[in-house]
Amino acid sequence: MRPILSTIAIFMLAGCMAPPPASVATAPAGTASVPAWRETDAVTSADDAADDPAIWRNKKDPVRSLIVATDKKQGLNVYGLDGKLRSTLPAGRVNNVDLRDGVRIAGRRGVLVAASDRSTLGDGRLALFSLDTATATLTALARLPITEMREPYGFCLYRAGEQVYAFVVGKDGAILQVKVDTEQAQPAATIVRRMKLQTQSEGCVADDRTGLLYVAEEDVGIWRFDASPTGSTEPVKLAGDDGARLVADAEGLAIAAEGRRGGYLVASSQGDSAYAIWRLSDDNYVGRFRIVPAGEVDGTSDTDGIEIATAGFGPGLEAGLMVAQDGDNAPHAQNFKLVRWADVKKALGIR
Repeated sequence: MRPILSTIAIFMLAGCMAPPPASVATAPAGTASVPAWRETDAVTSADDAADDPAIWRNKKDPVRSLIVATDKKQGLNVYGLDGKLRSTLPAGRVNNVDLRDGVRIAGRRGVLVAASDRSTLGDGRLALFSLDTATATLTALARLPITEMREPYGFCLYRAGEQVYAFVVGKDGAILQVKVDTEQAQPAATIVRRMKLQTQSEGCVADDRTGLLYVAEEDVGIWRFDASPTGSTEPVKLAGDDGARLVADAEGLAIAAEGRRGGYLVASSQGDSAYAIWRLSDDNYVGRFRIVPAGEVDGTSDTDGIEIATAGFGPGLEAGLMVAQDGDNAPHAQNFKLVRWADVKKALGIR
């Protein structure tokens, strides 16, 4: 690398100022600020422990909805919308979590919660649970082997009709599509498709409406796949880690669904503690924002997992809810921040 003074002298001789190198992470001036609304209780594990959230909406009484989130050093936590911890299930080193309501579990409809389980390196597992929404507690159903993946990392669910699939993402960029069967007393998992990105990947989200899967390759960008088990395995690049809109690492992904096919894809731009948004209908970039302190609730930084639900959750949350992991909740351990989705839309001027 040339000395700084020499570089500046060259720019002056040229009579112009050169743009910063592509490797320099410079956030656009248009990065909006969105206030945090509430926060969850901190996880009990120290250091880097909180990771990924999922939202269950109570259709009959939305205010009594729940958030299921990982403490990747010890298990799963269930929170109310007030942020208070309702229950904890020691479940090992579960990293990413997702859920689907109305799934047949041992012959009855229920809420299926699933997570990538890397409790034992070299013995990758898919961990399945049922959520008792009345008591806000989880019950373990099974830990099913994923023999082809040494360390399950990223994770998301996809539902096509009655069939539920899991996408399990490895640190090496391998992606397995797993057919999940919880109809019988003993759940089963079968690998039905294999995909591959070139480097470390984690965040993923599947759109049940459109049959599309989105995966974040941390130092490269965001890719789109066909989510069908018989679809193409070739990825289509949606966005790159350009150091401006998306700053490496690209981490958690979430879909803010609108209508039958519309809405937005939101990504955690961990490199500068922001979030970037693309419109689903045409893949066009919309804007970016940061979650900033509001009152006694601090903002977010170094976010891993995010989740968004755009249905109403009661007063103040008529337009939906975003939940984001906070990587630095000092002086306390890590936790999750809750944001009004209406505040995001207002800040970015989207309808």
